[in-house]
Amino acid sequence: MDIYHKLVECKSFQWDKGNIDKNRLVHGVSSFECEQVFFNLPLIAYEDTEHSQSEKRYYALGKTDTDRFLFIVFTIRKKQIRVISARDMNKKERQVYINNEKDS
Repeated sequence: MDIYHKLVECKSFQWDKGNIDKNRLVHGVSSFECEQVFFNLPLIAYEDTEHSQSEKRYYALGKTDTDRFLFIVFTIRKKQIRVISARDMNKKERQVYINNEKDS
């Protein structure tokens, strides 16, 4: 099953003390902004095979409702999206996203 089918099956996000404020404190990205990325198109997502030791990890390129371009690392647990890390896209990632946006 590809990542997009797994995402469609997700019912909610998993936030707890360990990850609710981490991205805001480290990268200035709120949990609300992280969630927005998964509802805006295009969403470019891939499996992160290099960092998937104990559980499958994925990364996504997407944008918020205010057009902030974000790079998000996440996992899926029990049909919930758990954001591991979120930051602004770097120049190369942003170019990949913009090129994909034009092709959509």
